[in-house]
This record gives sequence, structure tokens and C-alpha cells, in this order.
Amino acid sequence: MTIVETESDGQAISDHVDRLRGQWAREIPDLDTEAMSILGRAKRLSNLVSPSIEATFAAFDLDRGEFDVIASLRRSGPPYKLTPTELYTSLMLSSGGLTHRLDRLEKAGLIRREKAPRDGRSVHVVLTEVGIARAEEAFRADMANELKFLEPLDAQERQMLAGLLRKLIVGIDGSSL
Repeated sequence: MTIVETESDGQAISDHVDRLRGQWAREIPDLDTEAMSILGRAKRLSNLVSPSIEATFAAFDLDRGEFDVIASLRRSGPPYKLTPTELYTSLMLSSGGLTHRLDRLEKAGLIRREKAPRDGRSVHVVLTEVGIARAEEAFRADMANELKFLEPLDAQERQMLAGLLRKLIVGIDGSSL
């Protein structure tokens, strides 16, 4: 089933992905490009919003990766403390990639490293009071910014899209791909 959105004047809405699919249909007419209609749009959407999201975090002297670290600590709840292993596992990073981020965040006074009380060889990464405030301010600004991108959709459409994306992601996460 093909769903074609139309504008109020009855004109069909077309986007970048429609143009790409049309070109491929002309060149390789027997190839099914339906996956591009969803996954291609997801990639295009990410590419379109990423610069604005990065700019939002930059206003707080953070890059997206640094924000991810302090956001992980903040949403972990009091005492806002995780081990480096917990952080890099949840962020899907290498330990080396995390170390660089932690160094920068510690230098900025947003986190501190504490020796674990039971094992002096391991450390905990703790969000400082300044880090808590920065994480909250940056997250509030990010959510306000991202909400603007959803304005073309009404509440029901947003809920439907979120549900469909959740279903797709759960299906992909649970598959053996």
C-alpha cells in the first residue's frame, strides 16, 4: 500500500527520498526500494537535525558526546555516579573514547573521578553540582529545539510515528542482523 501525502491544494508532497527512489526506479526498475522510503528518510532526518542539535550543545560548551556522558550521569539519579565501564557500555564507546571525554569534562569542572571506596584501583565518575546544572540546562534547550522540528505533525501523528519507530527498532534490536 502506498500512502501519498498531499498539501491543502491537492498537490502531492515529494521529498529528497522520493526523488532518489524515482531515479533508481528509472535505472533499475525491478529493484524494490521500499526500505529507502523509511530508512533513507530516517538517515535524512538525522542529517537535517544534527547541525541544530550540535549547535544547541555548543552553546553550553559541550559536544554531543560530552553531553551524552553528563546526561547519562544525570539521568542515573542521585548520587549521579557511574563507573567508566557502565558509562562506555551504555554509550557504546571504547574505553579510550570515553577517557578523552572524561578528561575534557573533568577539566571543565562538570565531573570528578573518585576512587571506589571498596577497591582503590577502580574509580567512579561523579557529576558535580555544576555538571548537574549544565546537563539539565542543555537537555531543556535540546528538547525545546527538537520539539520545533516536530511542528509539522499533530499530536496523534507524533504518537503514531513514535510507536511505529519503536516497533521497528525493537524488531531490529531483537533480530540476528
